[in-house]
Amino acid sequence: MLAESDHQPSLAELAFVFLKLGTIAFGGPAAHIAMMEEEFVRKRHWITHADFLDRLAAASLIPGPSSTEVAIFIGRARRGWAGLVVAGCCFILPAAVLVELIASAYVRFGSLPHVAGILHVIKPAVIAIIVQALWTLSRTAIKTPTLAVVGGLTVIASALGMSPLTVLALAGLASAVAHWIKRPKPALLLLALPPQRCVLLAGTAAAATIFAVPVSLMRLFLSFLKIGSAVFGSGYVLLAFLRAEFIDHLHWLTETQLLDAVAVGQFTPGPVFTTATFIGYVVAGVPGAAVATVGIFLPGFLFVAASEPLLPRLRRSPTASAVLDGIVVGSLALMAVVAWQLGRSTLLDWPSILIFLASAVALLRFRLNSAWIIAGAALIGLALRIH
Repeated sequence: MLAESDHQPSLAELAFVFLKLGTIAFGGPAAHIAMMEEEFVRKRHWITHADFLDRLAAASLIPGPSSTEVAIFIGRARRGWAGLVVAGCCFILPAAVLVELIASAYVRFGSLPHVAGILHVIKPAVIAIIVQALWTLSRTAIKTPTLAVVGGLTVIASALGMSPLTVLALAGLASAVAHWIKRPKPALLLLALPPQRCVLLAGTAAAATIFAVPVSLMRLFLSFLKIGSAVFGSGYVLLAFLRAEFIDHLHWLTETQLLDAVAVGQFTPGPVFTTATFIGYVVAGVPGAAVATVGIFLPGFLFVAASEPLLPRLRRSPTASAVLDGIVVGSLALMAVVAWQLGRSTLLDWPSILIFLASAVALLRFRLNSAWIIAGAALIGLALRIH
């Protein structure tokens, strides 16, 4: 096992490294994690392998973008509270700026034939990426027949129109009840948390509901604050929340705009959650992009800050483990329903179906990076429009 270096990086060095990673980190959370392991464990020895795995496990137990939260954990470990802020912001910033520039071009040129043709071809590839992520994650998440049943029931609940947050809550509760039946335990999940920590962890999501007001920028901020406080699992689960909030509830986006936002999030580096930056710009310009980005990432910073002292207790709690297993399976159920809904509105002709199938084979059989899939689909769309 590699030893941790005695070198204490300056905040400027920390900022430079995470800006670099945020600029080149294509390929989604798994690729981001691999790059961080290479950079901080093997190359710089800023953290031991065991500690890196602890931080990775911690990020999977709390809502938010897991790779961004690993970055925040590492910044906190090396330079305290200032490092927490610097590492997280610098990892997010390059992608947010790039996505905002793309959103600006999209708003101006999105209806032109060349751009429309490229985006039309990208959409089936995006759905294939979602299916690939769903397949990969489900192989490890569905550990028992009970969890398979929980997943099936949450698919039905989501398809019938139940809100994503309610689906996740019921999935966690169902898994916990099944655990209690098999191995009755007196301990409850929240008993593992000091009262002040419970208030901090619950308060972020509650604030978005209690203080929501009909002011556009404030509502946009609170909507993304709520989403950032509730999304467990893969970044693709974000799609279910975005669809429920901005298409079904607020009617601020169309299905096409949501898929375009997801496509941009896929072929740009950094966190998938910068999809929020794109949506914010489409809805309310530069101010909208700013408040949407802050809103969706702020909970991750708060959860990392609050949860680090609690993680050993949660990992030792069988009840907490059962709840989290259920939430993960519920997240996959939301992904499955979103993939079905988006596919139903996109795979309407043979070219779209063939691109979807080719993308799925490239991802599942040959394990190509999702960024290459999106880039390839964009080139096909461009070629078709030119000819």
